[in-house]
Amino acid sequence: MIYFRHAATDQSQTDSDLSRCVSQRNLNEQGRADARAIGQAFKALNIPVGQVLSSNYCRTRDTAQLAFGRAELVRDISGLPDSEREQRTVALRRLLRTPPQAGTNTVLVSHGFNITAAANITIAEGEVAIFAPEVEGGFALVARVLPDEWSKLAQDAASAAASPAQATPAATASTQAASPALQEYSVPRGSRPHDVAPAPDGTVWYTAQGSGELGRLDPATGQIHQVKLGDGSAPHGVIIGPDGAPWVTDGGLNAIVRVDPDTDEVKRFPLPEDRPRANLNTATFDKRGVLWFTGQRGVYGRLDPATGKVEVFDAPRGSGPYGMTTTPDGAVYYASLAGSHIATIDPETGAATPIDPPTHGQGARRVWSDSRGRIWVSEWNVGQVGVYDPATGGWREWKLPSANPMPYAVYVDGLDMVWLSDFGANALVRFDPAHEAFMSFPLPSSPANVRQLLGRPGEVWGAESAADKLVVVRQP
Repeated sequence: MIYFRHAATDQSQTDSDLSRCVSQRNLNEQGRADARAIGQAFKALNIPVGQVLSSNYCRTRDTAQLAFGRAELVRDISGLPDSEREQRTVALRRLLRTPPQAGTNTVLVSHGFNITAAANITIAEGEVAIFAPEVEGGFALVARVLPDEWSKLAQDAASAAASPAQATPAATASTQAASPALQEYSVPRGSRPHDVAPAPDGTVWYTAQGSGELGRLDPATGQIHQVKLGDGSAPHGVIIGPDGAPWVTDGGLNAIVRVDPDTDEVKRFPLPEDRPRANLNTATFDKRGVLWFTGQRGVYGRLDPATGKVEVFDAPRGSGPYGMTTTPDGAVYYASLAGSHIATIDPETGAATPIDPPTHGQGARRVWSDSRGRIWVSEWNVGQVGVYDPATGGWREWKLPSANPMPYAVYVDGLDMVWLSDFGANALVRFDPAHEAFMSFPLPSSPANVRQLLGRPGEVWGAESAADKLVVVRQP
């Protein structure tokens, strides 16, 4: 099943009268060119097309006609009026799980909001989502292709045909490359893993908040080793320091904790006695090797590992400091959940300057920097992901695609893809900023409650605190 969102449109136009094309938002010249190019690529790739079903909007019909020369208009994939939303969503799901005629592919040309409702993904104009009907009666997303990628697929197929000994069908290769794999690893019951930190040696550290331990998973064998952090320990965050060791923010001990990765030696750096019960959350290292940390009770601070000195500062707006990140140029930011803002820290003086997102009361929970130094924010209270650009002072925000989004964790991978955990959908979500498109990865365990994400090349890891498991998405 090949689902197209209509090709690029003229955004200056609106839909005022659906009985006339002149009163609708129509394809622009780029969209018409893309549709023709996609049809040519289908022919070059020898992709067999059976039924071509289209929404009755002019932009979807024109996309189908330009690409495939025909279109059968289907009311059930034509928009989502409130009065028929459930009926049409059910109808689209039925189409996605219906096997096409033997030796063909069924093509559906519709809209972004239809596929979001039916499959919990968001796709760009002209983008294709390819689904495989499953034996059990469901359907699975197996690939996504952007409009400008079809010509390359056709070129790759032509090259492969010229070298039969090395030939691999281009469409098959694209499908395999576009299909990340999700895997879970069980940890001891009662661990309640909170945060994870993939290490350079291939292992993964995690905080076992329920048992007061730091765990270490070897994904190759599934073996787990746990280190006791001390009586009263309730570890929250863990990161890998410049020294290669895991560093922990431990709310129970009210201390920063370092564990030697070779000897399991535990070294504690307690907060000053006049800063009890700070509710320590997250840490990050700046470019000088200083560790910064947050405490939800209205504090943030720093630890100099070279001297062991711990300093604590009052957050300018009181309780709430939670997530934390360092930009490529060394700037340190934190998010305030209770305060609904982010803040930047002066590394010399320690002073924090709040920065307000556009949406009031959004509940900025965690933050992460991309390669450009932009700060991505999971906005827990309003179901959004936001980004702040320090270079311009500008903001943008997007609603996650699930029915009741609750974005908790945020992480930006090496390709500047933005990853979030959505409690409301029980899923991990990938956001492509370049195309403003979401892709959802439902979690097998429910509820999973992934509270933090961190990765390394080709992998994104999270801790399923409600399921006593770790989870990884591996990207080919």
